[in-house]
This record gives sequence, C-alpha cells and structure tokens, in this order.
Amino acid sequence: MHDAVKLYVPGRPEIKVVAIGGGHGLSTMLRGLKRYTKDITAIVTVADDGGGSGMLREELGILPPGDIRNCILALANTEPTLEQLLNYRFTEGSLAGQSFGNLFLAAMNGISGSFDEAVHRMGDVLAITGRVLPVTDENVHLEAEFVNGSTVLGESKIFYAKKVNDCRIREVRLVPERPRALPESLEAIAQADLILLGPGSLYTSIIPNLLVEGVAEAIAASPALKIMVMNIMTQDGESEGYTGADHVRALIQHGAPGIVDVVIANNAELPESTLLPYRQEGAGPLVLDREAVEALGVEVREYPLALAGRYVRHDTDALASAVMEVYRHRKLR
Repeated sequence: MHDAVKLYVPGRPEIKVVAIGGGHGLSTMLRGLKRYTKDITAIVTVADDGGGSGMLREELGILPPGDIRNCILALANTEPTLEQLLNYRFTEGSLAGQSFGNLFLAAMNGISGSFDEAVHRMGDVLAITGRVLPVTDENVHLEAEFVNGSTVLGESKIFYAKKVNDCRIREVRLVPERPRALPESLEAIAQADLILLGPGSLYTSIIPNLLVEGVAEAIAASPALKIMVMNIMTQDGESEGYTGADHVRALIQHGAPGIVDVVIANNAELPESTLLPYRQEGAGPLVLDREAVEALGVEVREYPLALAGRYVRHDTDALASAVMEVYRHRKLR
C-alpha cells in the first residue's frame, strides 16, 4: 500500500492530521503516521489514575504522564539509547514499576508554568515530529455507569467493577463534567484535514476525550475526513461481546452525530494459538458487522492490519498506509 500514497517529501504541502485517544494503540499509529506527514497533533486523554502515572498523579498532583509519554516517544526522533532510557522501568525500591520517562515529564512539569507547557518542552527536547497535547489541563477522573445502575469512580477501577457487575457499561463521564478543553486542541481539530479516533480502549482511552467541553462538537463540525480505527480484539473488562457497530454507537452516544465518516478494520486472520489466551478471558476478535455499521452512515474499509505475537497489535506501517490510502481516495472523490 505504500505505493498508493507517497511517503513524506520535504517541501510538499503537509496533510494536517489530528489523532485522538490514548494508551498503546495511539502511540502505535503515530509511529507509522510520521512517515507521511510532519503536521501531526496527538490529543491525549488525561483520565488515567493507575500504575506509575497514578502514583505520580497522587504524590505530585500532576496530570497522568504515561499516555502522553508514549505518544511523545512515538513521535520522537532520538537515538535508540535515549528511547531505551526513557522507557526504562525501575525494578526495586520506592520507584519499582515507575518509568524514567514519566519522571522526566514530572521533572519538566516542575520547571514549567503548566503541564501542557511541560509536554511541549519535552517534545522540543526529543525533537518530535508534530506535537502532543493533553485534551484538557484540568484534574479529571473517569466514572462508569453500568446497565444495572451501579457506578464506579476511577479509570483503573472500571475493569474490576465490570467483572463484578457482569454487565455492559451504559456510559462513562468525567468528574467534574465537561472540563475546559485545551484551546490548542480545539484549534488543531478545526484546522485538520484528517481526524483519527483510536485504536485503543473504547471507554477509557478514546471516549474520555469526547467528554471534554467542545471536543465532540468540534470534530462533528470539522470538514476533515473522520476515521475510526477499529480495535482488532475486544477488550476484557471493557468491551467483551462488542461488535464494530457497538463501538461506533458508543462514540456517537458519548460524542455527536457525524463524528465518524469511515471505519478502518482488520481482515487478517489470526492463529488460534494467539487467540486462546483472549478467549479464556472472554475476549476475542472483534466482529465487524458491516451492514450495521453502514446503517449508521459510516463507510467500512478493511485491510490486513494485525500483528500476532504474545499479544495482538496493529502493524504500525500497515495501519498508517491504510489510513493514508483511505484519505487519498476520499480526497479524489
């Protein structure tokens, strides 16, 4: 597919890309996208409260750095040793499990006027392609409500609460509700040629961004092509049993009509040996119910995108190539 869309050429007008989400899925996609354009804005959720990010959030009062760090590293143009250093996790003492990159961003926050300034300065130090923005600079938490009416507060607690409740998530919301969006995030969305949602955890990485004041409305109003990158697998403790149409409906429910134009999905088959651990958890390959998705007014495009190993992941280069091919075809129309 690389022949269909030329890779980045200095001096050529840039495609303005906005990628919205969090977690490993967003950073995986960013690594491939920077081969096609240098005008990339990653808008990242700040609702995480678990792991090393949660520890720093609680102890230092900063926004969670983990997802933002991953995106900065994905866009960085650094020596392998520096990337290895920033990804290093301490194994002993009070810092056990903590990433050096998280500490780097926390230190940068200490010498900056705001968290978003710290993110910008870290990006400068690592000479990143494009920029990374927190979707909001407010201290927000994620609350989930299940179909049985029970609720749980805290992104890191949703997985366990869903297991206990044994029912679907009805909706998620931010506490406090409708926090102010970073102005640069809304500006980037308004100026974008291409807006990408996902891949990543539906309720804890993608949707929290849509709950920030003005973000969903800005996406829906944008003339940009809006693509949702569908997850390859359903997620244990979050989206078991969900089809492709379920994912799109959840985005529309929490966002706005017109928030997605095209879905890109994987059609590569996966070996049963890879799928077995997922099936034991109640997860599995996401079923793409094409007709139901198209009934929502969303086009469906399929490509072989899966990398099967210990975990199923998107192939970075194949995903970026598919995204740019869909963009080119839509533009030619």
